[in-house]
Amino acid sequence: MGRHALLSASSSHRWLACPPSARLCENYEDTGSEYAQQGTDAHSLCEHKLKLSLGMGTEDPTEGLSFYDEEMEECACSYAEYVLSLVEEARQSCKDPVVLIEQRLDFSRYVEEGFGTGDCVIIADGTLYIIDYKHGKGVEVPAEGNPQMMLYALGALELFDGIYDIDAVRMAIYQPRRENVSVYAMAKADLIQWAEGELTEKAKLAYAGEGEFCAGEHCRFCKAKAVCRKRAEYNLELAKYDFEMPATLEDDEIAAILVKADELAAWAADVKEFALQQALSGVKYAGFKVVAGRSNRKYTDEDAVADTVKKAGFDPYEPKLLGITAMEKLLGKKKFAEILKGLVEKPQGKPALVPESDKRPEMDTAQEDFKED
Repeated sequence: MGRHALLSASSSHRWLACPPSARLCENYEDTGSEYAQQGTDAHSLCEHKLKLSLGMGTEDPTEGLSFYDEEMEECACSYAEYVLSLVEEARQSCKDPVVLIEQRLDFSRYVEEGFGTGDCVIIADGTLYIIDYKHGKGVEVPAEGNPQMMLYALGALELFDGIYDIDAVRMAIYQPRRENVSVYAMAKADLIQWAEGELTEKAKLAYAGEGEFCAGEHCRFCKAKAVCRKRAEYNLELAKYDFEMPATLEDDEIAAILVKADELAAWAADVKEFALQQALSGVKYAGFKVVAGRSNRKYTDEDAVADTVKKAGFDPYEPKLLGITAMEKLLGKKKFAEILKGLVEKPQGKPALVPESDKRPEMDTAQEDFKED
């Protein structure tokens, strides 16, 4: 269980879009990140809370979690509540639905050596439920067309299709820090059709290290993203605009640049970070050197500083009004709303240009709204 599948469900979005990336990534070690560890901690807590609410035996992992905080506690509790509501829903049509937590799911019938771990699977007559918890708040993850969920569903069908009469799959992404609960249902027949067609074909290419490299937003979590030539070509296409002043570009040219602007910035940052790490290990880049960056002074011991300043006859602290979140916590939501009514405002957010797929309502962009008086 410790090893990672080459063609895992969690990386399927990438290897389906860019099959040769799977083998390319084998050459780069997984450095891990604080975000990944935070996600792992959150999953451990979610598993515990769910087992607790279902009356299963479980040990509280809290003490061993590096990133445990009140927010994680709330997220895990709300996840358990959400899953319980789905179990109740399943009970309407099936007396004894099966609930599996952190279940290894094998989909190697379609993907060579393919397996993954499903956060929660509920099996009932008629419907198979696949639930995946996402702790990240950077990118909203949709359930529709989500290959990770579809692969989990295929793995669950391998286990239960002959025992329960399943004809539909319901996939749910629970992402509380984005206030995102995304649900998508599909017929089992459609899932199998995808598996026997596109999935099998792409998985064969990926396993063999063949197929076309393809750059896009799926590069985000690719271990080879800083050195991939295809991603460099994809981003350097923008160089054809030769850094002209924006006012000299046509509207459709600007639209084409906007589509890629965030990816271009991310790619440039990845290359710079990779080059810094290489330079620190001795690689020389023509025209560049490594220097110590700017730093700020800091106290070595805050308590000792406070004591020393107090003894010298000064007050080392400044009085400060609690921030809104801390104040709401101090008073409680009800009391906060009651006594500070009219004293808290939510100003209009700064305008941002985003893709049309963004869920926020469009602003009235009349220029005078933003003219300063």
